[in-house]
Amino acid sequence: MKASTFRRLLNLWPPFLVNAIRLQSLSDDYSEARVVLRLRPWNRNYVKSQFGGNLFAMVDPFWMLLAMHRLGPDYYVWDKAGTIDFVAPGREDVYARFRLDDATLDELRSAAAGGEKVLRWFENEITTASGEVVARVRKQIYVRLKPKVRQNVTPAT
Repeated sequence: MKASTFRRLLNLWPPFLVNAIRLQSLSDDYSEARVVLRLRPWNRNYVKSQFGGNLFAMVDPFWMLLAMHRLGPDYYVWDKAGTIDFVAPGREDVYARFRLDDATLDELRSAAAGGEKVLRWFENEITTASGEVVARVRKQIYVRLKPKVRQNVTPAT
């Protein structure tokens, strides 16, 4: 699916649409994504800052989605675990950036080549427009080469 179409569809996904989460940009090769969470009266907490659940929701799927699209259909890619450290109250719109480079993809492919499961942690920050850190997030993804593909791979000599 074209990245522009995927971006439009994801922005219509009810958990994002209702909570003012927007995928601002997605590179054509799925190597980079930028997300914004707008502060609205319906998505702030009791002390009028960004609701923590929405902060996590805005970053939750992206490492998995980028890896899934970049690795292709020969791999299982799942979210495995996640943590969030709330650093400061988000009293305005907040942003997150994800970049999945070729070197990391090569590491994942190499580690999964024999059919083993690969668990890889990714980290990023949620910031204000001025760069103030609101939260630090860690997400772990699971990657495994599909069995049918493993049977067709011959070891290098």
